[in-house]
Amino acid sequence: MSQQYQCWHCGEALQDLILPLSRREVCGHCQADQHVCKMCTHFGQRGCEEERAEPPSDTEKANFCDYITLTPNAYRGSPKDKNARAKAKLAALFGDAPPEPESEQPQQTMSAAERAEQKLRDMLNGKS
Repeated sequence: MSQQYQCWHCGEALQDLILPLSRREVCGHCQADQHVCKMCTHFGQRGCEEERAEPPSDTEKANFCDYITLTPNAYRGSPKDKNARAKAKLAALFGDAPPEPESEQPQQTMSAAERAEQKLRDMLNGKS
């Protein structure tokens, strides 16, 4: 194997990968299926761009697609990484300073009303 591939889910290097990729191939680190749309060069923002392939029902589950062509850069980062990158791009677009990493306030120092208010603010801001 001359090319190094990464797991689409966790970014871990896929060691001892046998090609052509088996439908049962999983990541040794996170156990995510690897014969998936997200590992394919034909997978884009609008889904599968291979004209002959059937539309996938789930892009993160193993499938039987014969047109899969592995991409070495399938890992796109976690949702938190994507959120931080998007906020930084917006800040740059409007000339603002990039947002500071969010720090967690200690729950012990807040009253019950303050914790409830913080949970509500987090929920409204899209935080989990």
